[in-house]
Amino acid sequence: MIKLQRLIGLPVIVIHSGKLVGTVKDAYFDEHWQLQGLVLESPRWFATSLKIVRWPDVLTCGEDTVIISSEGAVARLKPKEVLRSFYTGIVKLKDLPVVTVQGIQLGRVSDVYFYPFQGTQIVGYELTDGFVSDLMEGRKWLKAPSDPDTVLLGEDAIIVPAVSEAELEPVAASNFKG
Repeated sequence: MIKLQRLIGLPVIVIHSGKLVGTVKDAYFDEHWQLQGLVLESPRWFATSLKIVRWPDVLTCGEDTVIISSEGAVARLKPKEVLRSFYTGIVKLKDLPVVTVQGIQLGRVSDVYFYPFQGTQIVGYELTDGFVSDLMEGRKWLKAPSDPDTVLLGEDAIIVPAVSEAELEPVAASNFKG
């Protein structure tokens, strides 16, 4: 399991040529918050399109580099086509409040976890209550419910089942890469 933010800033290299095609700037998702691909840094200030790599073209997310299948895997999308992303889309996953169906806020999304080789579903959320709380109590980890239909990943909040409050665990660095 890896943290999404660990990918930000990593170089993206083509496997057969070793060519550097960019660095990871963000990740984007579909309407069900399934990981669709990576957004790459663009050197142009007023870019009319985003450089992206679709997730099926990502071969490996290593500690130091992301390896992709070919130079042809780099495509362009209009910014309005990237509706949901971690940092930069119209709807941003980072800092979204996570609230139970009973109206209890569990924290805000600090990071997400996924299995890089077993599909693209988010498997857990790292939650924060703010800088001071992070220092005093640490961040919390919430496993994504096994039934995705019980979670509403909305534009302004993530709504989770009431049992989720009891399932919060301290983030233990030894349990996760990144």
